[in-house]
Amino acid sequence: MTGHTLPLWLDITVSVLVLAGAVIALLGSLGLMRLKTYFERVHAPAIIATMACWCVMHATLLYFFVVMDSHGVHALLIALFVAITVPVTNVFLMRAALFRARRAGEQVPPVLSRTTDENARDF
Repeated sequence: MTGHTLPLWLDITVSVLVLAGAVIALLGSLGLMRLKTYFERVHAPAIIATMACWCVMHATLLYFFVVMDSHGVHALLIALFVAITVPVTNVFLMRAALFRARRAGEQVPPVLSRTTDENARDF
């Protein structure tokens, strides 16, 4: 759609969504810099990356649906992939960090499981 202007409502909505995604990503970056331990820092980028991605995805879907008369399914697939892989990866990284910190004898968050077996807490 080269040479045409967007409708004002679409321009504003897409701009607000993209700007919201950028602000959310910036806040996540500041949280990553500000928090001290790995266990505090790991949440900021994971949650923020997903939220920022969804804001940009909604802007992309809206733009493609209105301007290109297309579905923009590629944006939805990217957002779904991020929403699935980021939390799973985050859980694995947290478990590995807890295992390593416990083996090193460091102070870690308390165990929340109901098992009392010492070996079960390490996995």
